[in-house]
Amino acid sequence: MPDHLNAATLLDLARRAEARAPGPCACTKTPLDGWQSQPLSLDETRFREIGTLMPEDDPEPTFAEYLPGKVNYWSTEAPIAPRYFPYNRCGVWECSSCGRLYLRYTEGGGYFVDRRIRALRWTLIEDVSL
Repeated sequence: MPDHLNAATLLDLARRAEARAPGPCACTKTPLDGWQSQPLSLDETRFREIGTLMPEDDPEPTFAEYLPGKVNYWSTEAPIAPRYFPYNRCGVWECSSCGRLYLRYTEGGGYFVDRRIRALRWTLIEDVSL
């Protein structure tokens, strides 16, 4: 199982990754600044999981979302709050081509499963309590 990453560690990793890879990425043609269904064109062999935001001692993390103001789940400016849904169910993945970090989780509904992905931007990380 991947190592659990707290908000401080996540922030540090995200800052370093963005400093190494400031320009656009060729990993995908689909912008991933906000949550997206994982593009079929994404080459998964380029990615390796470096950690998880899943709480170590909580088998069923909250479904509460942290969306202040008028921002919504799909917004590119939605905060990344590791203790809240969907971040508390995410793996943190690194692209071996560009070094960028991405958050990934699987959204499950009654009749579907949707693998979702979002680029990790350090400026959006907020360590807020439940």
